[in-house]
Amino acid sequence: MRIHPRFWPLGTVLALGATLLFLFVALPSTASGGAQHVRWDIISLVNGAPPGPINPGGQASATAANGGDTITLTGSGTFVAPASGGGSSAATGGGTWTTSSGGSGTYEVTSLVSWVSAGPQTGSPNIDNIDDGTATNGAAVLAVAFSDGTQGVLTVGCHGPGAPPGIFEGIATTKGYNTYYSVGAPAGGVDANRTIFHVQ
Repeated sequence: MRIHPRFWPLGTVLALGATLLFLFVALPSTASGGAQHVRWDIISLVNGAPPGPINPGGQASATAANGGDTITLTGSGTFVAPASGGGSSAATGGGTWTTSSGGSGTYEVTSLVSWVSAGPQTGSPNIDNIDDGTATNGAAVLAVAFSDGTQGVLTVGCHGPGAPPGIFEGIATTKGYNTYYSVGAPAGGVDANRTIFHVQ
């Protein structure tokens, strides 16, 4: 015998309501659960060699094309990378800049343009004094504003232990029309041109 819906037991109605409520609450949180909270740093590797330790407050350089000058940056910050990829205004941080032609000042991160993780670092010999998150390889592109009024796009690359080929270690940036794309490579015994990401 078919039971008309108006005679459904109260328990069935309550169970159905609870299920619908769970779906409305749980699905949005699941969708946003893939966002990554990431910290980036231009690091100091004490003595320029393992085991370091690594600390915040390092510097990294890149040189502009066609006889241009060299820019040196310090910096750190955080961003939230959407699960869907792409950019985000949830970005903080900045640091200082100096150029070999005599300019200097500060810069501020205004947004995340893109973030691509290349996976966790594996077998790192370094003592990490920066963050408890997972040390991660990858590349972040950040929009930045310099204190002299110029704008730029900063790329931070981390090619640490376990990273695949194709990622530079260090920084590259634009600043106005200058393209500082010749990345200063890290060298043993030299405390410069190194970066790291930590994923929370």
